[in-house]
Amino acid sequence: MNRSRDVTALAIFGVFLVAVPFIKSDYLFNAILIPFIAVSLAALGLNILAGYAGQVSLGSAAFMAIGAFSTYDLLLYVPHLPFLVALPGAGLITAVAGLVFGLPGLRLRGFYLAISTLAAQFFVQWVFTTFPWFQGGDTSGVITAPPIFIDGFQVSTPVERYLLALAVAAILTVFAIALVRSRVGQSFLAVRDNELAAKVLGINVLKIKLIACAISGFYIGIAGALWAYLYVRTIEPAGYDLDHSFQILFVIILGGLASIRGAFLGAAFLVVLPLLLSRGGAALLGPNFDSGYVDLAEKIILGALIILFLRLEPQGLSALLARFSLNRKATT
Repeated sequence: MNRSRDVTALAIFGVFLVAVPFIKSDYLFNAILIPFIAVSLAALGLNILAGYAGQVSLGSAAFMAIGAFSTYDLLLYVPHLPFLVALPGAGLITAVAGLVFGLPGLRLRGFYLAISTLAAQFFVQWVFTTFPWFQGGDTSGVITAPPIFIDGFQVSTPVERYLLALAVAAILTVFAIALVRSRVGQSFLAVRDNELAAKVLGINVLKIKLIACAISGFYIGIAGALWAYLYVRTIEPAGYDLDHSFQILFVIILGGLASIRGAFLGAAFLVVLPLLLSRGGAALLGPNFDSGYVDLAEKIILGALIILFLRLEPQGLSALLARFSLNRKATT
């Protein structure tokens, strides 16, 4: 069952790769597909840590910021460094940061673990705001992301930026599928379910937790770089605040914990919901529509859905989709 779901996810990637670029809509790429891919990767990274390894984190946006600023600094301070080298380099830097911030949480669980990761959120924002070196000496607080060049070719159009994001996401998704099937992935689940039993089975619990922190940091760092360079095209500490961390957490709750497919389903819902609310409100209210209500309505709907999912379907949209597929097969 899991293998068929993974194959389905890869098939969807193939459809996007072949069909979507022929759609001549810059809005589709700029407002929907590119942010969807970036949010999906961030959710995938958090799901590896929280869903599979059972380590709660409230600092996802901080690691996205580390990924974005690391990419910028590598390109700024290392002459002639290709973007395709700086991007995984930033992921590795974020992985190291994940290890550093993961160390205090090795002996913590539940609420105390969440608070320790929350400290990372505020600390990282403070560092990037206080020290201009990370911003190349720019004191404006908002940096325009420099253009991306790959073998002398500038990635500038919405389709080109989308294809780059999709290629990165496809590679990391294949790796994530292989990871959760591997012995390391099974160790994640063992540690999440029962640390004492995992120790009895000979699993080094502390090592597994650190591996989860590093891999999660790598994914979220890459997502932060894609978000900055391909979507918003600016780099600023304020863009990676606590609200952004909660949004990534909401994605995996709605999509489904310990589910690769759930990261993409939750991200799709989170990206599309504000657009549906905006279009629907404008259609219903016409000139009386106030765009300020969209953010308020989004928070209300997300809060209500999270309560419903936690109460009625803790496995999220992924489980609902799987159940729907089984019911269809049973009726045919």
